[in-house]
This record gives sequence, C-alpha cells and structure tokens, in this order.
Amino acid sequence: MAQDVTVGFIGFGNMAQGIAKGLVNGGVVDGAHIVANSGHFDKAEQATAVIGAKAAHSAVETVAAADVVVIAVKPNQIETALADVLDELKTDGKFIVSIAAGRDLDYFQELLGDGAHVQCVIPNTPIEVGQGILVTENANTLTDAQRETFEALFSPIALIERVDTPLMDIGSSVAGCAPAFTAMYIEALADAGVKYGLKRETAYRLAAKMTEGVGALYMATGTNPGAMKDAVCSPGGTTIKGVTELEKQGFRGAVISGVDAIQNG
Repeated sequence: MAQDVTVGFIGFGNMAQGIAKGLVNGGVVDGAHIVANSGHFDKAEQATAVIGAKAAHSAVETVAAADVVVIAVKPNQIETALADVLDELKTDGKFIVSIAAGRDLDYFQELLGDGAHVQCVIPNTPIEVGQGILVTENANTLTDAQRETFEALFSPIALIERVDTPLMDIGSSVAGCAPAFTAMYIEALADAGVKYGLKRETAYRLAAKMTEGVGALYMATGTNPGAMKDAVCSPGGTTIKGVTELEKQGFRGAVISGVDAIQNG
C-alpha cells in the first residue's frame, strides 16, 4: 500500500469517485490519504465518507495536502478550477494526473508554464473494481521517480496503455466509451436468456462472467479474437449459426459505426 502518498482530487464526480474507490478497495492507498473537493462541499463530504477520505473546501486545500493531484473536472472548467493553485501545482514533489478528455500535455504546459509535472490519462469505469484501463498519453513531464509512483498507484487497478497524443481520442473511445456498448451487449444476452426461461439475475451473471472471462482469456494468451471465435464454432454447429445471424444483422459493422459516431461527434 502506498501509505506515504496522498492523492487529491479536484472535482469528485462519478469517475473520480470510481478511481478513489479502486485505490482504496484495491489496497493501494488508505482512505485517510485521499482528499477531494468539488463544487458542493456537502456532496464531497458524503462521497468521501464512503471510503474514509477527507473532503476539502477548495482546490487550495486539496493541493496543499496532496502529493498527486488528479484533475477531474469537466474540460471547460479546468481554468476556473485551477485559478487559485497554478503556482502551487508546480511545487517540487507534486505531480498532476488529468482525466479531462480532450486536454493533452500541450494544453497544460500552456496553462501552467514551466515547472509542472503532468500526465494525461483517460480512465474507464471498471477501474472502480480494479479492472480498469488508463489510456495514457506517451508525452508527459514526470520525473523518473514520479513515473514510478504513477505506476505504483494505478497499475494494481488498471491496465496502463500508453499511446501517442493523436491516438488518445480513439483510445478513449474504445476503452472509455465502449463499457456502455458492452453493458448493452450483456443486457441483450440476458434478455435472450430470459426469453427462453432463465431468471433475470442468472442471465445477467452468465452474460457478465462470460464477457469477463473472454477478456481474461485474451489477456492471458494473446490469442487473436478471430481464432477465439473459431475455437467455439464447430462445423455445422449451433454457435456458427448464431455467428452467421449476427453477421447478417451487421453486428460488427454496428460496433464500428458506434465508434465512428463518437469520433465524428
């Protein structure tokens, strides 16, 4: 457990709370070493109490207490949220982890000037249960020691996937937006199970665990997903009939079109 590191959150909405819960429940950081502020102190107080963390009244208070500052406000709120702590964020020993989509290292260097140590990432919601992804910008201004701290904090609860800056958007679409697609897929599979007699909760568990297991199998073996599909499809069997019908309905094309919509939106 990184007991000697205090993590501060500027902004404490759903994603920030998910990261904080992942850190605490994963045994990475004790709740007493997390501090957070948001626009409404009472809401921050309620949310931090769940994990034994501390609510701060302002960004100034958060930054003063923290070694690692997670910027978790909406992109268009960053400048306002950081207005009172621009110099403090450049204090030796502190570094910034931004989860604000669409804001890269160049943006923070322009905003903060020289001296700030910044790593931009895009997380996804399964980080709350230690199964997350951090799409992580290759470019950063962390020191070697800070990179080690970053890895120590987040690698226990997320896959840290580094990509070049121009690929942050598509990486976040695949990892950050697709949990919604996957939840829809689990729901649809469960609906089919219920249609043929399974209890709803049983159908959800079967669909969810199957989805988790296929992902784990790929991560463990690196087997091409096409080959994983082929391994289940016996000649003339039932699975290939289902696969054929999904192809007729444009299953894969629909998924790609969903990502297209995000990228072009």
